[in-house]
Amino acid sequence: MAIIYNCRHCGYEIGKLQQQFIDTAQLGWDQLSIEDRQKMIQYEANGDISIQSICENCQEALGNHPEYHELDFFIQ
Repeated sequence: MAIIYNCRHCGYEIGKLQQQFIDTAQLGWDQLSIEDRQKMIQYEANGDISIQSICENCQEALGNHPEYHELDFFIQ
């Protein structure tokens, strides 16, 4: 089973963890609200877990252009 972190804006694979057992508290998932967990964490049919996050480039773009927060998608 893999835990795959992808940028929700550009799709870039930020990182991948190969884990047999998951300690959700160690990964910080217990700090997320139920709504955020539903938006960010997807369980795939093959057993992998996909996490929607944000990469450094997209975070920098949002920091430089705060008006992008109003858009559903800011990368064309």
